[in-house]
Amino acid sequence: MTGRLNSGQPYALGLYRIVVGLLFLCHGTASLFGVLGGAMGTGRTLEAGSWPGWYAAVIQLVCGSLVLLGLGTRVAALIAAGSMAYAYFKVHQPTALWPMENGGEPAAMFSWAFLLLVFTGSGAFGLDRLFAKRSAEERKPAAEPLAV
Repeated sequence: MTGRLNSGQPYALGLYRIVVGLLFLCHGTASLFGVLGGAMGTGRTLEAGSWPGWYAAVIQLVCGSLVLLGLGTRVAALIAAGSMAYAYFKVHQPTALWPMENGGEPAAMFSWAFLLLVFTGSGAFGLDRLFAKRSAEERKPAAEPLAV
């Protein structure tokens, strides 16, 4: 059974990456464009340039898109994990110790979810793999002509 589960690992990881990226992208889209309930469920957008919310929303939009597509996954996930760690420790944690008390559960979960992707990579279905295959094929030396 372990062998079968291990063979499906890249696909499960790819689906995990897609879901996490999509959810993160939705947060950024809501905050920047006022869709999907808007910023913090108010139906509004964040004021452009407001610290730290607007910058966090831009990171969510860009990094969420990159992770969703599996393009530059490790770097995008590292930036996203860092932004969510910042959100937890600077915005949520000062109000109370535990995430249940301070409303920081999404920030903590996203931070750890992206940190996992930093170490695992994009898994299956990612553009990273497609480009890696193409560049590996380009690096292969051409076959030498046979002497007759």
